[in-house]
Amino acid sequence: MKNILKQIVVLFFLYSLSSSVYAQQLKPGFDAVEYADLLNLEYDSLQTGVSIQNSSFHSYKLFYQSPEVGLFNKCFLWVRSDDVVVLVIRGTISKTESWLENFYSAMIPAKGTLQLNDSTQFEYKFAEKDNAYVHVGWTVGLAHLAPFIISQLNELYKIGMKQVIIFGHSQGGALAYLTRSYLEYLPQNQLPKDIQYKTYCSGAPKPGNLYYAYDFDFITRVGWAFRIVNSADWVPETPLTVQTLNDMNQANPLVNYKESIKDMPWLVRSYLNSAYRKMNNTAEKGVNYYHKYLGHLVYDQVKKTMPQLKEPQYAPSNAYVPAGNQIVLLTDSEYNARFKFTGKNIFVHHLFNPYLFLLKKYYFQPNQ
Repeated sequence: MKNILKQIVVLFFLYSLSSSVYAQQLKPGFDAVEYADLLNLEYDSLQTGVSIQNSSFHSYKLFYQSPEVGLFNKCFLWVRSDDVVVLVIRGTISKTESWLENFYSAMIPAKGTLQLNDSTQFEYKFAEKDNAYVHVGWTVGLAHLAPFIISQLNELYKIGMKQVIIFGHSQGGALAYLTRSYLEYLPQNQLPKDIQYKTYCSGAPKPGNLYYAYDFDFITRVGWAFRIVNSADWVPETPLTVQTLNDMNQANPLVNYKESIKDMPWLVRSYLNSAYRKMNNTAEKGVNYYHKYLGHLVYDQVKKTMPQLKEPQYAPSNAYVPAGNQIVLLTDSEYNARFKFTGKNIFVHHLFNPYLFLLKKYYFQPNQ
């Protein structure tokens, strides 16, 4: 009896140890090898028929690929050899509809509902605060991918896979932001809450305004989300941003500048009043133009592909900012000699090879 009890204790200890080790398979902090694997997975995901990939430390098997949905969005789920799930979200492809998703860049509130068609609504929440706003086109993209992502993560959870890397490059990186936020706020009855997520947004555009970025950085704090940027890549500089006084916290003296300057001489007050009014009016006109050209007019084009999509109410802002811990891959003369901009090859700095070149230069030993 004592031997049986002893064996039970030993087995329990080994189980606890293995569970503890399992819990540490996915670790916080930027991992250059992990990121290199993700870039290669993204490339492999674009190739027809690729279902297995091997790296120096892991092998990956393709578990699921979604159909093309919405504006030609697609995602892939890979399972790493240590049972970490890797969700790869495809970036922009050479389809007009895919590019329209990027150009449809008016902002909408970070929580609300999109009417996708006569029978389908997409209820979403990307942040807690009402003044958090996000890109409407990428929200439409995620709206079509979300059911597949949730379904497959639930299936993998049932067999014990509770660690997930979310990855995307370019448009896929923008969608990776929103996916991470969306999964954070899903109710328990749609997806269990004890899943550990790690997010890599590679060459990603800016996903939303400052208050969305605050929320994203808070839920991924202590090293669970990264924005990787080639310093010569123009895509992370987009979308265009317009900041008005309405985009600032109310405690900011610029918002109540009249109160701040009331004790100044009349001539100074008059000049500052005129200057602030002109600058803010110009910025507000910029937001209105944004709504017209990158909201209403692009929506008219999107509707040709999605005729039942109802145009949402746009937010009174277009102040886009980056989010996530930023990993900068700084270019130098060696890089510039290899990846030359000719004036026509506008994506020369945005492709996988330039990112891998700089990654290996700064993070890998020469013999790796």
